[in-house]
Amino acid sequence: MPRTHTNGVHDWSRSLTTPVAFLLTLLALFAIAPAQADEPAKPASRAEATAIIAAARKIMTPNGVERLEKVRIGGIDQWVSIRGTDRRNPVVLYIHGGPGYVSIPMSWWFSRGWEEYFTMVQWDQRAAGKTHLLTDAATIAPTLTREKMIADAEEMAAWARKEFGKDKIFVLGHSWGSFLGLQLAKRHPEWLYAYIGVAQLIDGPENERRGWRFAMDAARRTGNAEAVRELEAIARYAALGQIVAITGSTSSANGLVFMAALWPIGATIRPIARSPGFPPTTVTRKSAAFGKAMSSHPLSAPRAGHARSHHEP
Repeated sequence: MPRTHTNGVHDWSRSLTTPVAFLLTLLALFAIAPAQADEPAKPASRAEATAIIAAARKIMTPNGVERLEKVRIGGIDQWVSIRGTDRRNPVVLYIHGGPGYVSIPMSWWFSRGWEEYFTMVQWDQRAAGKTHLLTDAATIAPTLTREKMIADAEEMAAWARKEFGKDKIFVLGHSWGSFLGLQLAKRHPEWLYAYIGVAQLIDGPENERRGWRFAMDAARRTGNAEAVRELEAIARYAALGQIVAITGSTSSANGLVFMAALWPIGATIRPIARSPGFPPTTVTRKSAAFGKAMSSHPLSAPRAGHARSHHEP
């Protein structure tokens, strides 16, 4: 008979010492071990991986919505994603960052929980993501102005309100999208329940000046001469009223580079090293004057190759 402690609790550790229990335990271990040793099966192709993700996030509810379609916004077709478990839920218009940093390809892991409570509307802005593939770069370049991008956001919000019969919606702007979102909230507060700013863009030039000073102080404090030289090479930031010329640009597949100059605080562009698995990208220096100039002067058509910035140290 298995032993018990004085409190009546069964003593399983002692019962396992019996021959039958010991044998059963060994058999169980041998049965489990091969399964634990097997590695998870990997998708054979990108198409298979895409299908797995699509199946995992498929909207199955009777009143749900799951659409990816072209919508006429700002005089051109722009790709829009609409997802949610109940079309009666409040609508969130998500305005992606960048410029050119689209969010739809990554939404499968960050917005799935939101879709239970909101109808999530996202779109690839002009010259970005799937929308970029719909238009000729030379044709779209003259339209890449701040006012046109704000107008797109306004039209997108109006479309979402009408499409789902909502007097008001939520707007969430991320980074560059927070500039567009804030302008949208300022111009049409009656359209919104609330505006949510993520990595809110307020004063880009001052933000970068402080970041540069923080990095320089740290480099000097630790005696990092190489970092000091590199930081000195990008000084100083353009003074207010000084226009910093962009001498080139690139035909980046997502439109990031030639849109970067449309930041409300302006930019000069230079290439950075490519990281494995990531597309070519850029870092920017900003000038309020350049941003002001770009609001009325469109970019020239992009050319192949990386951009270079020219400035005085």
